[in-house]
Amino acid sequence: QVQLVESGGGLVQAGGSLRLSCAASGRTFTNNAMGWFRQAPGKEREFVATISWNSNTYYADSVKGRFTISRDNAKNTVYLQMNSLKPEDTAVYYCAASQLLVAFTSLQYNYWGQGTQVTVSS
Repeated sequence: QVQLVESGGGLVQAGGSLRLSCAASGRTFTNNAMGWFRQAPGKEREFVATISWNSNTYYADSVKGRFTISRDNAKNTVYLQMNSLKPEDTAVYYCAASQLLVAFTSLQYNYWGQGTQVTVSS
């Protein structure tokens, strides 16, 4: 059974940093895309960042230059380094894994974590 477990969320002041981790178990995703999405209260889930099978990275415009996605295939783990956080970054952040080499939309992802709360105070 595939499981994705996120960690690293919390409360931080505006301008601060957090690093999210997502550990996968049940299968390896070395040759698959992995990504991060987020959902704020009253809003739909939105794409944040993705990393392809060969470590190409893509970001939503709203986080470009502030967030960095990375992966450690040896640990079957993907990370999201979040710097210069803003109150509008407040959301539940979800890790996702795809069966594709590259994936951007939520429909292209097959496995999801339970989410971790990130709250940025002003």
